[in-house]
Amino acid sequence: MNPALTQFGEQMSHLTGVRAIMKDIVETLRSAENREFINLSAGNPVILPEVEQLWRDCTADLLASREYGEVVCRYGASQGYQPLIDAIVQDFNQRYNLNLTDRNVLITPGSQTLYFYGANSFGGYTSSGQLKRIVLPLSPDYTGYGGVSLIPEALVAYRPALDIDEAAHRFKYRPDFSQLEINEQTGCVIFSRPCNPTGNVLTDEEVQKISALAAPYNVPVFIDSAYAPPFPALNFTDMTPLFGGNILHCMSLSKAGLPGERIGIAIGDESFIQVLECFQTNAMIHSSRYGQAIAARAIKSGALADIAINVIRPHYHSKFAVLESTLEEAMPGSLPWFLHRGEGAIFAWLWLRDLPATDWDLYQELKQVGIIVVPGKDFFPGLAEGWEHTHQCLRISLTATNEEIATGMRRLAEVVQKVYQRSAVLSQ
Repeated sequence: MNPALTQFGEQMSHLTGVRAIMKDIVETLRSAENREFINLSAGNPVILPEVEQLWRDCTADLLASREYGEVVCRYGASQGYQPLIDAIVQDFNQRYNLNLTDRNVLITPGSQTLYFYGANSFGGYTSSGQLKRIVLPLSPDYTGYGGVSLIPEALVAYRPALDIDEAAHRFKYRPDFSQLEINEQTGCVIFSRPCNPTGNVLTDEEVQKISALAAPYNVPVFIDSAYAPPFPALNFTDMTPLFGGNILHCMSLSKAGLPGERIGIAIGDESFIQVLECFQTNAMIHSSRYGQAIAARAIKSGALADIAINVIRPHYHSKFAVLESTLEEAMPGSLPWFLHRGEGAIFAWLWLRDLPATDWDLYQELKQVGIIVVPGKDFFPGLAEGWEHTHQCLRISLTATNEEIATGMRRLAEVVQKVYQRSAVLSQ
């Protein structure tokens, strides 16, 4: 059958961003037969024994409690499971010296859903026909932002400034405040910190400046903190979560070992939380209460924050160190390669300046030597075309073993060198 779709149905029936790339990756792995691939594309977190045991213990505690029937056999409040909200309020008030109440917290089925609520509550067309923009102040950023708005033209991203260390082959993206526009046409602002895919961490000053630009227009600033402290605490550099005013601190427990339960958390001003809660009520009543119940136990006991700092963060930080040192050994110093400074998250981001091929072409060549990475182009949602940089980057997952990462980086270095050399020969 070929059903007739509405504009929204047509838009939402197509894969966007990396999801489309993942389809090619899945097909490549299925058709591999006896060929082995080192898969450096994965966004799934590693199942760490200590983390899995935490969730097993919390589940066992829930199963043994009188609470179990109430959790799984009854509907709940749209705002979320009250013991989880209480645990978050208590933890964050104590940890960050805040004055949160339960009206400052909303639980959603994953943070992607949260950004869908936010993008379509505050971005798009108003009742008077005005288009409110969804602003991504620093591109590249999370590819999923490309699919959160039902009004595609509402999404707009801005090119960053590039802080380049030529000698060290390192670089860092920074917001270009000379270009960034946040005004009465802005509906909301969204960015990740630490950033998927680059590992970038905006400074406190940069975040505060973005928030200050949005505040006069009552524009909410959604800070995607899926990799931030206190859990999963996947920041490799010091950073402070920021709260208050027009900032919504948005968390996910996916990288804290619970991606299957889809738990997102928004902390912010009650006026914004109420809007998002109403959206959730109309969309799906409430999030899964089972995941919320075990998360409440992990947060209230302090075990989740402890494991984040002492197990999750060191695991991925060490993986980045392996990738970094291998690239330094294997990549020729004469080539214009630049690794984004590893400040957090579970990915590395490689920029190959003046690459004489597209990121897609390089992705295909890497597959020929048994390496799968993710081309960078789809991590620039909302950015106007015409910037060659968007075709010169690769996202590399830190979820593989040390040996796989090291072998993968050596093979990548060989392929990259051949691509540049081939271009030099052709230009002679």
